[in-house]
Parts: sequence; C-alpha cells; structure tokens
Amino acid sequence: MREIIETESGPVLAEWDVPITADDGLVLRADVFRPVGGEPAAVLLSYGPYGKGLPFAEGYATAWEKLVTDHPEVGKGSSNRFQSWEVADPERWVPYGYACVRVDSRGAGRSPGRIDCFSERETRDVADCIEWAGTREWSNGRVGLSGISYYGINQWQVAAMRPPHLAAICVWEGANDVYREVTHHGGILSTFTRHWYEMQVVSVQHGNGRKLLSTINGLEVTGDEALDESTLRENRVDLGADHRAHPFDDEYYATRTPDLSRIEVPLLSAGSWGGAGLHLRGNVEGYLGAGSRQKWLEMHGLEHWTEYYTDYGRDLQRRFFDHFLFGVDNGWDEQPPVLLRVRHVDGSFSDRTATGWPLPETDWTELFLDAATASLTDELPAAAESGYTELVDGATFTLPPSDRTIEIIGPLALSLFVSSDTDDADLFAVIRVFTPDGDEVTFPGAIDPHSPPAQGWLRASHRELDADRSTPYRPYHPHTSRQPLEPGTTYQVDVEIWPTCVVLPPGHRLAVTVQGHDFENGGAAEALSNIRVPLRGSGPFVHDDPVDRPACDDASPASGATVTVHTGAGTPSRLVVPFIRR
Repeated sequence: MREIIETESGPVLAEWDVPITADDGLVLRADVFRPVGGEPAAVLLSYGPYGKGLPFAEGYATAWEKLVTDHPEVGKGSSNRFQSWEVADPERWVPYGYACVRVDSRGAGRSPGRIDCFSERETRDVADCIEWAGTREWSNGRVGLSGISYYGINQWQVAAMRPPHLAAICVWEGANDVYREVTHHGGILSTFTRHWYEMQVVSVQHGNGRKLLSTINGLEVTGDEALDESTLRENRVDLGADHRAHPFDDEYYATRTPDLSRIEVPLLSAGSWGGAGLHLRGNVEGYLGAGSRQKWLEMHGLEHWTEYYTDYGRDLQRRFFDHFLFGVDNGWDEQPPVLLRVRHVDGSFSDRTATGWPLPETDWTELFLDAATASLTDELPAAAESGYTELVDGATFTLPPSDRTIEIIGPLALSLFVSSDTDDADLFAVIRVFTPDGDEVTFPGAIDPHSPPAQGWLRASHRELDADRSTPYRPYHPHTSRQPLEPGTTYQVDVEIWPTCVVLPPGHRLAVTVQGHDFENGGAAEALSNIRVPLRGSGPFVHDDPVDRPACDDASPASGATVTVHTGAGTPSRLVVPFIRR
C-alpha cells in the first residue's frame, strides 16, 4: 500500500507495511518514506518495538507537549503527522534526498513473532533490514542508522556484525553494555527495564487487540489479528524475570553486548550529561571502544529525547549523514573528535571542542574524605569514621567553596573504606552541587527534571576489580561472583561514577554523598505519561526490587544495613575528580 503525501516540505512517497523477510523466513513490516522520483536515496533506518504507526504526540503525550513548549522550533516546518517516538521525522529528511525506513521489530507493532529485546535474533533482523534497504532500486546503497535509545542500542550490536550496506551510525543516547548500563548498576538490579517493558513494549505487542488505529496511516498499530492472552505471553519473553534470574554478568548478557572493536563504520556517538542510569556510560565507552577509524563523541544536556529533534541536533546529524551517505564535502571529517555542550549551574550551555576523551588537559585530582569534618580535602586527614543507616540517611563530604570558577568534565571514581553490620552493603555515590547559600543545584536528567550532576553505584560484594580494564578514574568490575563481607570488617571498594560536566561559579561547593538508597531531591515528585514511577531525582532508574533488595520491601530503617565509612590515615577514602584547568 502506497500513497503520495503532500507535506509542508513537498511530496513524500509513503509505503505502508512493506514486507522484509528475515533469514528465518519471518516477515517483518516496515513503513518507507522516500522522495518522489529523482536520484537514488540514502537510507536512514530504525528497527524497534514502539509501534511504527503510533504518533509521538499520542503515545507519549506529556513528553511531546514539553518538547514543543520548551522548544517551539521542533513543531515548526513539519506537520508532525509522521513523527513517531525516538525516530527521524520523514518530513525533515526526505526533502534532502533521504529515505526513512521504520521497521516494527519482531513481535511488536505490525510485525509478528516473539519479542526478545536486544537478543541475537533481533540483531540478525536488523542486519537483514539493512541489506534489504541497501539493495532496493530506489536506494543509493548506503544505509545509515538513526534513532534514540532502543534505536541506538541495537546500532552498536548490528554494527559489530558488519553488514555490507551499513555505511554510518548515529547512536543518540544508546547503551551498549546491557548488564552495567541497562539492568544492573554496580551489580544492583534496576527496576526500570521491567516497568519500561510493560508500559512501552508489551502495550504495543503484535496481536494484542488494542484496536488502536494509527493517525499516520489508518492501520491498526498492533496488527489486524487479535491473539489470546496465552499466545501473547508465549510470544514475548518475561524481561523482568530474565533480569532477576541473571544477577551476574553471564552468558545472557554476553550475547547482548557487542564486541565494540569490531565496529568499523563511521560513528557519531551522541550522549547526554543527564543520562546517568541508562545511556551516558554507553555513549562514552562506545566511542572509546569502537574500532572505527572515523568516530566522534558529542555530549549535550537536557531531556533524553530533546536535542535529537532541535535545530542543533538535526543540523549535527545532517552534516554527519550528508558526508558519509552522500559524500558531501562539508568539512565534517576535519572537525575535532569531541564536541561538548558544557553545562552551567544556571541551566545554560557553552559549546567547546576537544581532541580526545577524557580531555587531554584534565587535572586528575584526589580529594580525601574526612569524616571528622564532613569535608573533602587535598591532604590526608587523621583517621575518623562516619556511620549511616542504609535506607534512611547517608554521609556527605563537601569541598570548601572556591574564590574562582571550577570546571569538572569527565568520569569520577570513589575509593571507599567501608564496613557493614551485615554481609553486604549497597553503595550509592551521588555527586552534588550547592550554592553559596546552601541550596542544592539540580539539572535536567534524561527523564527526571531535577537530577544531581553525577551518580555511581556498587554492591560491596561485587567489589572485585578487573585490573586490566580498570583505570584510576574508571574502575571496572567483572560482576561474575559474590564475595560477602565479614560484618564489622573494613574493606576497600571502588565505585565507578558516570561522567559529568559542570561549571561551578565562585562560592559554589562540590560534595559527594554516600548512602544506601537512590537519590531524591526533596521536592514534589513529577510524572510523565510513559513512566510508571514518580520522578523524585533519579528518574525511573531506581533500585527497589524486593527480590534483589529485600530490605526495600520493608520501609523500616531496621531492615537495612548500618554502614560505616572509614576515612583518613590507614583508610584513605578518596574521590578522583576531573578538574579542567584553563
């Protein structure tokens, strides 16, 4: 089924439910938007589970409303009729010679089959779709991958397979280490994936009979057949149960985590400073680990989806894809490899470039924790200790205010000496900023509007380090076994804190809090229509699974461990900070 659609930008040829046959014979369904006549088009392809026929403004109403209210440019120049969640708007791309191919992933939307997110089966499907798109008569043979989050995660995966017609990838806020970045932070299970799966994937499972007609093309978003509940359950994995059943980084995650060194296509990895808890680490580690000779890292702020749609984000993507999919000599290959939108405490950003990551001019500085004064100091203090109850309070250590501007850009690491009155302790490390008046400064996170500058996590029984993969500023834990604590015994544990960027004006103070629960900002909780949990500071990336953390099933303080942080001589707990000296 096809039609020519008149848009603000000119005519677009739309083809609905185009069949793409996977290597096992299953037929996937794609919508294709392409120019009417003319030269062969470069392809922007996305493959994912959110229902290609579900409009952004309908499926994710509060996110869309906030986006176009805060950034009116997004709503202008397009009817937005064809704008779906986290993928390119064809009205923005087809006029420049691109074809936008949207594929409903196996078992979702109008594609039949069994849903198994991020599996090898899905990755093979993406490769099949790339080869299909690259060999159409209307294609110039160069396929680029575009999209946010899910549509970025599977870019890392399929690029490592090296399908012949894949020419470039733009991973916009996409994780690649499924264990460390998606399911378990520092070995602690996040409940995000379970809630996300139920709300955003199962809700558009193929055959669920929702009778949801698409305003994009008039077709049933989840297919024409209505399957019974038993069949629907058989046609999807139980993602929450799978993640509970695999508490260590085992073969389950290995099959979903790509060998980044095999990636060879040109790469633009676009991450967000606010992405702690899902994509931020993946964009940085993906950039560093990719084998691509031509690769760039871009880091921005604001919400998870915003900059993909703004003029800034679209212009960035077009320059990249124009260069590698059309061969346009636009100077892209001559620009520095790192592009930064430097974050300030007033919510503004300033643009900067760098020649590498971490920034070559980084002054890695050790700040010692002092429990006696609750401070961070340049010199090793006398021995002291600070105890806290895991589910209630925490221990905060603050750097004295400076009379000059301070810049912090890069990853951090927290080396702690701790003891517990149980055989384990879940450690949540929160980097915080306070004004001269003592008010806390928060920033827009990927999902939560009031997030701290950076966070890190570690289950103390997962403290084992991989010496070959660790650096002084980025500890790496294998997460392959549990090493319980002896109650009352002091252990050194090293917490990876995901990268951050913040400029502190004179008088502002940097602090680190060590606690046994997720960060909450103390204000009223906010909400989004596609997020199940209230947003209190850590967004949906919280750690309250009653099986993984039984104490969370009982809100009483006695149900958590009592943890002691030991500082000073003999137990030099310290924070490694990436100060930028200019």
